[in-house]
Amino acid sequence: MSKETVILGGYTRKGGKGIYKAELDTATGSVSTPLPYVDSVKGPTYLASSAAGFLYACAAGDGEGGVASINMNAAKPQVMSQLLQPGGSPAYVAVDEDRQLVFAAFYHDGRVSAYKIQSDGTLKLTDSVTREGHGPLPEQDASHVHFADLTPDGRLVICDLGTDTLVTFPVSRDGKLGTPAETQMTPGFGPRHIAFHPTLPVAYLLGELSSDIDVLDYDAATGTFTPRQVVSTIPDDWTGHNGAAAVRLSKDGSYLYASNRGHNSIASFKIDKSGNLTFLRYVSTYGDFPRDFALDPSGNYVLAVNQNSDNGTLYRRDPVNGDLIPIAINIPTPEAVCVRFLK
Repeated sequence: MSKETVILGGYTRKGGKGIYKAELDTATGSVSTPLPYVDSVKGPTYLASSAAGFLYACAAGDGEGGVASINMNAAKPQVMSQLLQPGGSPAYVAVDEDRQLVFAAFYHDGRVSAYKIQSDGTLKLTDSVTREGHGPLPEQDASHVHFADLTPDGRLVICDLGTDTLVTFPVSRDGKLGTPAETQMTPGFGPRHIAFHPTLPVAYLLGELSSDIDVLDYDAATGTFTPRQVVSTIPDDWTGHNGAAAVRLSKDGSYLYASNRGHNSIASFKIDKSGNLTFLRYVSTYGDFPRDFALDPSGNYVLAVNQNSDNGTLYRRDPVNGDLIPIAINIPTPEAVCVRFLK
């Protein structure tokens, strides 16, 4: 099948409609102009899809934040519900297909919440954990949970940017979070996102504040991590501001990519047989502030979106050497900060 559906999530502050939809034609290497798909959810800055054809999106209200449930099975998408609670909106959402749960990371409130997927695709809050603490940098004035998703063995792992910690929770089938295990990272690292190797017990933690990737050995028995290698996502001579944003691995576990907001690039790395990284090259995102990007299901294309310049860049990916070759640099992506290829 040569057509792949891509969904973009973004802000709704400057005229962005929120959720956009486009098609990638893998035969021709072209992507259609993204068109508004769901415009009734405020601030859908991160998205996750389920096998049942539902989209779960970060949602903001008046002094509230939570998760919207969107049914994509009909001719037009239908917002089934928006489950909001006092506080900020989430920065990340994820689906647990096995237990039929959804997780949300609330950056501003230092909280992670778990929800049970109901028979109609809507959500019911089952548990929340609010963390405390801070780190040494101004951006670390309090706990800031930036990521909440599954480990390969089914724990919930969260990245707490504010306290420089990785936390893993056992999760029950009804969405209760058990006693957590914590791994303390280097002060000021600023954990943002983590990605796991497809076959090795190795994880790659991206530090937003440090612009580093920490290669970690993961112990599934304890849910803890042991650092073994640190590599930078930016050049040694870069003196401008940078915030590392997204980290992705190729399906075969051979290459890793990370986006840089400030340096405005994607850094690529070769992954060796042990899981260690070797830097390869940078490629420009041809825009400003690339918060997210994704590899398409075929692994032959990468789409990056630049938040501040409202444009996306499509690359052809060479699976042999990992190269990203830009083939379209002016795709209109208003306020987009999340890229999701539908399963």
